[in-house]
Amino acid sequence: MRTTTLGRSGLEVSRVALGTWQIGGDWGPFEEQFVIDAIRHAHEKGVNLFDTAPAYGAGQAEVLLGKALRPLLKRDRESVVVATKGGADRFSPTRPRDGRQGKVRSGVEESLRALDIDHIDLYQVHWPDPQTPFEETAGALQELVDEGKIRHAGVSNYDTAQLAAFDRTRPAETLQPPYHLFRREIEADPLPYAREHDIGVLAYSALASGMLTGALTPDTTFHADDWRNHSSAFQGEAFTRNLAVVADLAEFAAARGATVSQLAIAWVLAQPGVHVAIVGSRTPEHIESFADATELDLTEADLAEIERITADSAWVGGASPEGIA
Repeated sequence: MRTTTLGRSGLEVSRVALGTWQIGGDWGPFEEQFVIDAIRHAHEKGVNLFDTAPAYGAGQAEVLLGKALRPLLKRDRESVVVATKGGADRFSPTRPRDGRQGKVRSGVEESLRALDIDHIDLYQVHWPDPQTPFEETAGALQELVDEGKIRHAGVSNYDTAQLAAFDRTRPAETLQPPYHLFRREIEADPLPYAREHDIGVLAYSALASGMLTGALTPDTTFHADDWRNHSSAFQGEAFTRNLAVVADLAEFAAARGATVSQLAIAWVLAQPGVHVAIVGSRTPEHIESFADATELDLTEADLAEIERITADSAWVGGASPEGIA
C-alpha cells in the first residue's frame, strides 16, 4: 500500500482510506462481523486511515469502527489515523448543518465516546453551515486542537470561497469532496485552491457509490433502506448510459490486468492535488482489490483513453443533509 503526506496536515497516510458510510444503515442491512473483519483486513493490507462520521447511522458507524479498531488502537495507537466529522444532522428539522461552537465541541465529545479513543487524529466539518460564521467554527476547532482532543482539523464539501473564509481564522488542513469519473466539478472549484495552499484532499465516493465497481446492471434493484433506491442517478436512462460506460472501462481495465474498481480508484489518485481515495467495503474480499489499486500507474495515454470512454457519461450526485440528488 502506497502512502502519502496529507498536505499541510503532515499526516502520513495510506493512499486508499476505508470509509464507513456503508455501515451506518443507509445502504441496507449488513453482517456486523463481516464489517469488523473487513476493517481489520484493510489494516493488514496497509490501510491506516479510517474515515467515519456520526451522521452515518446516527453514530452507529463510529461505534462499529471503534469496536473493530480497538485491539489495534490498544496495541499501537499511532499505527491508525482515525478521521471523523461533525456539524451535520440530516434528522434535524431545523438545523441539518450546524457549525456553531457548542455543536462542534459537543460533537467532538460524542465522537470520542463512540469511538472509545482519547483523541481524534483528523476532525472535519461535514458540511458548510451558511448560518454560522466560518470564524466561529474554525475557532472552535482550534480550541479543541489546543486541548489535545483533536490533532488536525479539516472540512468537507466546502468550495473555494468557504475554504478561504475558514482559513482566515485557522488553516483547513484537509478537504474532503466528492470526486469520481462521473462527478468532476471540483476540478474547477475548489481543487485548484487546495493545490495552491497544500490542503490534503481526500476524495470520497471514488467508486460513484458502487456504480464504478462493475457489479451493477440495468436490472439491479436496491434494498428499501438503501439510499440509492431513491436516487435519480441509479434509475432510468442516465443509469443505463453510465453502466454502458462502465462496461467499456472494465474492458479497458482488463487489458491492463486490472478491475474497473482499481482503474477508477487509480484515476482519482492520478489527479494532481488528490492525496487519498476513500472507498467503502463491508466484506474482506473487496479490500484486496481496493488496496491493490494504489499500485496501478496510469500513463498519459491511459488517462486520455479514459477521458474518451467517459465523454458520454451522465453526472452522478449523492446525498446531503437536506436530501438525495
